[in-house]
Amino acid sequence: MLQRFTLLDLRVIGHYLGMLIMLSSLLMAIPFVVALLFGEWEPAARYLFSAGIAFLAGSLLRFLRIEPGRLSRRHAMAVTGLSWMVLALFASIPLYFSGHYLSYADALFDGVSGLTTTGATVVVDLDHLSNADNMFRFMMHLLGGLGLIVVALSFGMFGKGGASLYNSEGRSEHVLPNVVQTTQFIARITAAIIAIATLIIGILCLLSGMEPARAWLQALWVSISGFVTGGFAPMSQSIMYYHSPFLELFLMVLMILGSLSFVIHSEVWHGRVGMFFHDIESRTMFVWLIGVTIVFTAALAGGSHFNELPTLLRRGMFMIISAFSTTGFQTVTSNQLTTAFTSGAFVTLALIMAVGGAAGSTAGGLKLSRMGIIFKSMVSTVKEALAPDSARVVVDYNHVGRRVLTPEVVKEAMTVFVLFVVTYAIGALVGIAHGYEATQAVFESVAMTSNGGLVSGIVTPGMPLSLELFYIFQMWAGRLEFITLLAVVVEIVVSFIPRRKARNEGLR
Repeated sequence: MLQRFTLLDLRVIGHYLGMLIMLSSLLMAIPFVVALLFGEWEPAARYLFSAGIAFLAGSLLRFLRIEPGRLSRRHAMAVTGLSWMVLALFASIPLYFSGHYLSYADALFDGVSGLTTTGATVVVDLDHLSNADNMFRFMMHLLGGLGLIVVALSFGMFGKGGASLYNSEGRSEHVLPNVVQTTQFIARITAAIIAIATLIIGILCLLSGMEPARAWLQALWVSISGFVTGGFAPMSQSIMYYHSPFLELFLMVLMILGSLSFVIHSEVWHGRVGMFFHDIESRTMFVWLIGVTIVFTAALAGGSHFNELPTLLRRGMFMIISAFSTTGFQTVTSNQLTTAFTSGAFVTLALIMAVGGAAGSTAGGLKLSRMGIIFKSMVSTVKEALAPDSARVVVDYNHVGRRVLTPEVVKEAMTVFVLFVVTYAIGALVGIAHGYEATQAVFESVAMTSNGGLVSGIVTPGMPLSLELFYIFQMWAGRLEFITLLAVVVEIVVSFIPRRKARNEGLR
C-alpha cells in the first residue's frame, strides 16, 4: 500500500536536501576564488552572492529536523530524486546573471545539463565566457558525474542515512565493504586520473603555443569533462578547436576509462585484471562496439565527405567513442551531423548513445549490464524451450563475481529498458510536434534521455520553452534511471489525493 508523505517526512527530506544545498554553496566557492585570481570582479561578486543564497537556504532547511535518524528507503529516494533539480535551480542563478543566456530557462537547462553530465549547452558566446563561469560549468560536471550523494558521502556527510542514499542513486555495487570508504575510493580514483590527464593535455596545449595559465585551465576542464563523460567544452568548437590528433586519441582513452564501472577500476587497481575480461559488461561492450563500428564505418564511407581512410578513422572513431561513453565531445559540427553524415551513420550514433556505458560508471544510457542481462534472458528462454520438461535450466553470468540470472534481475533490466525506449519515443514526438525533422527529433531525444550530449541543432539558445522544459525533464529522468523518479512522483501525487471516507461512516 502506498504511503503519504507526512509533515515529519517532509522535514526529514528537507533536512537532507539542505545539506546538499550547502554542499553546492561550497562548490560555488571554487569559481569565486578563480574569479579573484584572474581579476574577474563581476563574476566574483555574482558567485559570492549565489553561494550566500544557497548557504542560507540550506541552513534553514537543515533546521527543519535536527536529529533525522536513519533514513527510510522512501525518504532516500525523495532526497535523491529532488536533489538534482533543486541544486540545478541554485546553480542556474550565477549562470543566468552572467549575461550569456537569453532567458532563465536557458540557464536552468545548462544547470541541469551540467549536473546530469549531459553536456548539451545553450550558452551564448561561449568563447568569451569568464574563467570563473567556465570553472563552475566543469565543477557541476564533476559533482554530477561522481554523483551528488557520492561526493557528499566522501566528505562524511549524512551519517547513518548514507547507505540508503547511496543505493537510491542507482549504486548498489560496493567497491569496498563500507559505503563511505567506497565513495572516498571513487573520489581518489577520479582525482588521480584527472590529475594525470590534466598534465598530459596541459603539455599538449603548451606545445601548441597556448599561454600557460590558459593551457592548464583548459587542460583541467577538458580532463574533467572527458573522464566524467560530461561533454561541456571551454570553446564553442568543442574538441575541433585544438586541431590535435594526439589530443583526440588521448581523449578517446579517457572517455573509455570514464565509461567503465568503478568496480572494474578497483579490481584492476588491485591487480585482478582478469575480472575485467570475464565481466558481462566488458564482454557486451566488446561485442557492441565491434558491431556498431562496422555498421557506422560502412555507413559513413558511403558518403562523399568521409570516404578517405585517415579522415574516416580520425573523425569516425572519435564520434563513436564520444557517443558510446555519452560524453558528447564533437570533432564535427552539428550541421555536419545532419548534412555530411549519411542518414545511416546519423541513426547509428543515436543507437550508440541510447545504450551508453557501464553501470556504476559516470556514463549514461541504458547501460551495458542491462543489455547483457536481456541477451542472457533470451538465451535462457531458448534453452528452456529446447530442454526436456524435467530439466531445470540455470543461466549464470559474471558481474563482480558469479551470479545466477533470476526473474527479478531480468524484470528490473526490462523495466528500465522499456522506460528508456518509451521516453526516447515520446521525446521524439514532442520534437516532431514542434516542427522539427523526424530523425533530428529522435537523435535529440536520445541525446537528452541518455545524457549523451551530442546534438544535431535542435538544442539552441532560445529554443521553444515547452520543448526546452521537456528536454530538462528527460535529462533529469535519464540521470535517475526512472525508478527513483517515478517512485517520488507517485508518492507526491498520492499525498495530494484526498483520503476517502469510510463507506460505513455514520451508519453505526
